[in-house]
Amino acid sequence: MNTLQRTLIEKAGHDFGFEYIVSDEPSAVILGSARHPLHLDIALGADDSYQVTLVNPKAVLVAELQRDFAIAGNACVCGSIADLAQLFQRAAALAHSLPNQAEQDFDSAVAKELHKLPAGAKGTEVERIVRQRVGQDTYRKAMLEYWGGACAVTGVALPAVLRASHALPWAECNTDAQRLDVFNGLLLTANLDALFDRFLISFSAEGHIQLSPGLTEDNLAALGVTPDMQLRWVTAQHEVYLGQHRAKLEDIDA
Repeated sequence: MNTLQRTLIEKAGHDFGFEYIVSDEPSAVILGSARHPLHLDIALGADDSYQVTLVNPKAVLVAELQRDFAIAGNACVCGSIADLAQLFQRAAALAHSLPNQAEQDFDSAVAKELHKLPAGAKGTEVERIVRQRVGQDTYRKAMLEYWGGACAVTGVALPAVLRASHALPWAECNTDAQRLDVFNGLLLTANLDALFDRFLISFSAEGHIQLSPGLTEDNLAALGVTPDMQLRWVTAQHEVYLGQHRAKLEDIDA
């Protein structure tokens, strides 16, 4: 690996989520991040392709990456620096958002916020509000990263109109792990979020939209909702929560 090749790899890593060098050998470089434990070991193939090995990956992260990249075991090949950059970006986003990294980020952020409060505020309603605010912010960031900044249904990539919707509502979650689990909900445009939050739409285990019987054709047309809508992808981990959400689908008096 020559100096230019190494520099291109390191720059792509820095720009797309792997900002520091863990190890630097003549034939390979290992990149990591301060935000998560995942490392990527990059070597050059005989055809100048990039041979990437995931170091310390969670099984769920590998499964998610396989949706977009040809990963065998914990390894894949990127044909160009642009392909490598895409892998860096997606791997970093997943490493930041998948359980239990978001929970760890939440714990750290809450500790900093609580440290600013007077001693008498600990264990009070003030602390509960702080925890909820930090948690919702952490959850939204994780959902934006997991869904690539785009609506889980429409693909609209405009953060200002996207909402991080819980399938199992925040108040009904038993633990912070459930509240912050990116599989416990969907990133949706505001109109879909409002319907999902009120249990007027849900999604099947295969990702197809399900509509409340009380929603009229006029309602659906005005809201831009069609019966053929479906999730861009759905996993078994989503179904743990979606199954509970579907059970609450409401028949409203429209």
